[in-house]
Amino acid sequence: MSDTSVYGQSLEQAAEYASSAVKAMADLGIPAHPGNFVIWYNYFAGTFPDLKKTIDILIGNKQDFTPSRCEEIHDKFFGFGGEGAIVDEATRRVEAELRQVIAYIEDADKGALAYGKELENASGGLASTPAVDDVKALIADVINATETMREKNSALERRLNESSSEVKKLQSDLENMRQEALTDALTGIANRKKFDMELRRAALEAMESGSELCLMLLDIDHFKKFNDTHGHQTGDQVLRLVGSILNDMVKGQDTPARYGGEEFAIILPRTPMMAAAKLADSIRERIGNKALVNRKTGIKLGRVTLSVGVGRFDWGEPLTQLVSRADQALYMAKGQGRNRVITQEHIEQSELALGG
Repeated sequence: MSDTSVYGQSLEQAAEYASSAVKAMADLGIPAHPGNFVIWYNYFAGTFPDLKKTIDILIGNKQDFTPSRCEEIHDKFFGFGGEGAIVDEATRRVEAELRQVIAYIEDADKGALAYGKELENASGGLASTPAVDDVKALIADVINATETMREKNSALERRLNESSSEVKKLQSDLENMRQEALTDALTGIANRKKFDMELRRAALEAMESGSELCLMLLDIDHFKKFNDTHGHQTGDQVLRLVGSILNDMVKGQDTPARYGGEEFAIILPRTPMMAAAKLADSIRERIGNKALVNRKTGIKLGRVTLSVGVGRFDWGEPLTQLVSRADQALYMAKGQGRNRVITQEHIEQSELALGG
């Protein structure tokens, strides 16, 4: 029996990593279930540099490894979710193409061997046969073998080109399926799954670079009433309009997403609070200035307004706290009459005033 595992680690190394993982979880008060174990085993094994960097930052900032934080780390580095089926299908198709390519190459090898044998026989025959007719016959055999080999090579080239095209198509299909899995079907912007992924990625980048990160939550005011009055199809048009405007007004590094129902979100990497609040107000004004009209009937539907809450990420904190602060600011915006932007700084100032 070999002393090396499928991970390329000796049994001694694996035992050492496992022991270190269990000890670290015990020291940090983390339940030693399989999901957490795989995080810490790979941390000590150094399998994923980004995983090690993330955990080192959290430890350096003396952050607690709560169940939700451990789940976030596991999902980021080891979770596949519903994309597993997509990847499995694509992998199956690629493997089938590779088997075909291998079969083509093996067939070509057999043909090359037969051709080599034919040339060898012809060479021996030429050396021992001076008769002209016999030489002509040998040359004819070589010509026929050469033509057969040429046809086989042409067929191989054609099949390899076809396989190459199929693999390229598979790559394109896989990327399209991935994008569809992360896109909200109604608005065309990122869905909640993509939002969660991008927020985790942006938080890690903010900690690594020491840059700011803000989160904006936006909610369409009185949307339920609008839906009940004008119908769900018109309501869907409003959601599409908001999604389109958000997508149009953010820059490349930012991620607009449909957070749920009539609520939207924008992840703003490398953006200070003042700039995030200014962008939020610009979005609010642009949407509020849109006069909605039913295209079929010409009936004016009025205007749609947004309430917006903005939070700022504190390095190393659980992302649920960031979302909670942005949500609290959004709740305050609605409570103060809607159609306005409130940041967590407004909440902090309000709390200080009340405390004084």
